[in-house]
Amino acid sequence: MAAQDESDSHGETGFIAALIAGQRRAVDAVATALPSIERAAAAIADKLGVGGRLIYLGAGSSGLIAMLDGAELPGTFGLDSSRIRFVLPGGVGRAYQIDGATEDDREAGRRDIEALGDIAGDIVIAVSASGSTPYTLAGARAAAARGATIVALANRPGSPLLQNAHHPILLDSGPEALQGSTRLGAGTAQKCALGLLSTLANARLGHVYRGLMVNVRPDNDKLRRRALEIVAAIADVDEPAARRSLACAADDVKCAALIAAGAGSKERADDLLARSRGHVGAALSRLREHAASRA
Repeated sequence: MAAQDESDSHGETGFIAALIAGQRRAVDAVATALPSIERAAAAIADKLGVGGRLIYLGAGSSGLIAMLDGAELPGTFGLDSSRIRFVLPGGVGRAYQIDGATEDDREAGRRDIEALGDIAGDIVIAVSASGSTPYTLAGARAAAARGATIVALANRPGSPLLQNAHHPILLDSGPEALQGSTRLGAGTAQKCALGLLSTLANARLGHVYRGLMVNVRPDNDKLRRRALEIVAAIADVDEPAARRSLACAADDVKCAALIAAGAGSKERADDLLARSRGHVGAALSRLREHAASRA
């Protein structure tokens, strides 16, 4: 009995090692795909920059991972939730009830895309481990036919989803330690790549400055503290000054940072940001140039 227990223990240790190795391969696969990710992020920023919507499309665990990425964007980067859409079998309200049969419903994929109306100015991020999920593939093809730009993430080389995308991203994470469970290595690669895509796109839009979330929406105590720290760090002021600036800016972090740095008023800070297309660094440079010209 003891020998059997020891054998089981060794087997479990080997399985855990295989699981960890799969996670490492997943991150390595994302690193390999970085050039494709950067190009896709630029396309996302371009569409969002002119008012387009960001549409996440997927089924099963891939759909849930995609929805997680999009759900965090309003709070992290201040992106209006009305500009983010999720297309999943059965709708967002039933996303947690994964029904494998719905993944095969091609007609539902087409229908759910058509329900979005005019999507010619939008960008779709379609996610499928196999790259051939019928619901996702049909939805992506329908979106492309209606003029949307398609970014596709798949973990299988040469898959139809990648072949039909404007911006294909292959995440070649290899075989799963638990065969067929794409929420493991494939899921980690998808989560990592989606995080890079959305973060890089928002950085291009001016929502990141020196690694700081300058477009954060401070709607709870944790984020209010973070906003305070961001303003203090950017403007090099103490917390009381940062707090006063945030109050003056109605909790707009970018605006508050400029006020604390010397803009003096919300109107002046708003004008600087407008002329800098929302980029804090450029707005600070304008502010400093103006101050130097008056010295």
